[in-house]
Formats: sequence, structure tokens, C-alpha cells
Amino acid sequence: MDYKPVPTVVGATPFDAAADAQTLRAAMKGLGTDEQEIIDVLASRSNGQRQLIRSVYDTEFERDLVDDLKSELGGKFEDVIVAMMMPPVEYLCKQLHSAMAGMGTEESTLVEILCTKSNEEMHQIVEAYEDKYQRPLAEQMCSETSGFFRRLLTLIVTGVRDGLNTPVDAAEAKEQASQLYAAGEAKLGTDEEVFNRIMSHASFPQLRLVFEEYKELSGQTIEQAIKHEMADELHEAMMAIVECVQSPAAFFANRLYKAMNGAGTDDSTLIRIIVCRSEIDLETIKQEFEPHLQSHSAQCRGDPLPSLTSNFVSVLQAETSGDYKRALTALLGGA
Repeated sequence: MDYKPVPTVVGATPFDAAADAQTLRAAMKGLGTDEQEIIDVLASRSNGQRQLIRSVYDTEFERDLVDDLKSELGGKFEDVIVAMMMPPVEYLCKQLHSAMAGMGTEESTLVEILCTKSNEEMHQIVEAYEDKYQRPLAEQMCSETSGFFRRLLTLIVTGVRDGLNTPVDAAEAKEQASQLYAAGEAKLGTDEEVFNRIMSHASFPQLRLVFEEYKELSGQTIEQAIKHEMADELHEAMMAIVECVQSPAAFFANRLYKAMNGAGTDDSTLIRIIVCRSEIDLETIKQEFEPHLQSHSAQCRGDPLPSLTSNFVSVLQAETSGDYKRALTALLGGA
């Protein structure tokens, strides 16, 4: 399966950082703030273009653009705009740090960020995290997690996964599938170390082949095996890897569904996925959301999200309001 990521945000052409800086300054100068102007400029620029605007703004006005935005905006709308203004890797580092700060740990955030990245992306995050917080990510994470879940995340963070350019090996995939079968379904109990080793070392293209071989060997999907063999955070992490190997869009559509389903909205997850995936595959995620919504609604227990004909934008607009809604809708490519 060839994954075809389609973004909702691409760089503006033509692009004039100086003109955008002037527009933003005018939107925040004097009495009142023109929030729609801020949305119109920033949501239609790539992150790289936003960094150039910030640099020009600082030079032209001797003011920091992000500081000005923070002073003029508030609430979840401010959170979206500030997230958009951060370089993507720096933003993910901040999200990881927040997930491990204070009492308790947001394991699902760690899973979403760490289990979905290639080895190349993981190297960037690890380097940026230590630079920003003066503490290795692996060390911080080890103090906040435990058991086989900690072991899996540690392997991922320390960069043992094969790179995307590593050729897939059909013979090795057969052997790895056999090892997974022997470590789970074929024995009493589960050898989690074998699952951890293969799931953290093999590249995503290699794992796709492993999962096909596993089904051929056992007659069950790898998802069925993980459901039977794993529990709690380790189960969630393993399933995240499997889903991202098969379809990143399906994984993130599921995360977005859960963020908006039930009582209240998980705004942190909503903002993080929409901002971080907008220049990668957010359009693909949008397209995946409707069949995903239908699947969930068909087996729904409790209060479902809006009707089966809903698309992602209409569901999001029902869950959010005001400038916050307008900013997220703009990142989604409009209504």
C-alpha cells in the first residue's frame, strides 16, 4: 500500500513576509484586535513562511511577534495561534514535556507522538528536546513510565528503528512474523520483549510486510493478536504502531474522533493533530474521518457525534466556537 499524504496548508505563492508582518502589526495595534485578519494571514502560510514573518516582524518593529500575539489573544484561540507559530519539532517537544510535567503522565500523548514517527523524525525530536530542556528525552521518559511500555518507548527514542531507506527483506519478514507468533499465540503467556524488539527495530515498510506474513501464518491479523496478548498502555502503543504502518490517516482520524466524542472535548489533542498534520496529510485524515465516524457510530455506546452524514469540518464546528473554531476551520482548508 502506497500512502498518499495530502496537506491542507501549503506555502503561499506569491509570498511577502514584510507585507504580512505589516498586516499583523496593524491587526494588533490600537484599540481592539482583528482576529480574523490574524487567522487569514497565518492559516494560509506554511510554518517556514511563518518563521520568516516572525523574523521580519522582529526586525521591523523591534517586537516579538509571538509575545504580541499572546498579549492580544486568549484561551484556546491563543493556543492554536501560538502552536502555529512554533517550528513543528519544537512544538512536539513542548507537547512531550507537558505530557510528563506535574502529577501523572499523559501516556496517550507520548504514544501519539513517539510511536508514529520514523527514525529520522525521532532523531530530530530527541536532539531538539535535550537542547530545549537540558535533559535527555529518554531519561525524562523513563522516570515517568514503567514496565514493558517504558521499554518500548525507550527503544523507539534511542533510535533503533531501521531508516526509511533500508530495503525491505521478505525472508526476514517471514522470520519476524514467526517470532511474533511464537512469542504470543503459540505459547502460554506473552514474551513482550520479542514484540518490543520487532515493533521498535523494523522500519514501517518492513513491518507492513511482517503483518502480512503474520496473517498468512496464523490466520489472524496482528491487531487481533495484540488485543489478545497486550493490555493498557503497551496495547495502546502497539496498536498505534500497527495503525500508522497501515494508514497514518486512520490512526489520526481515530484520535480526533476520540478527542471530540463523549462529554467535553480534548482540545489539546485536537489542536496538536490539526496543527502538526496540516502540512503533511490533514486532507487525507479528513477523507478518512467520515467512514471512520460511520464505523464508530454503527457500534456506538453512549452519545455519538453528529449524524452519519457528518464530515470532519461539520463535527469540529459543532464541538468548538468563536475564533478558536474559525482558526481550526481555516487550517482544515475552510468549510
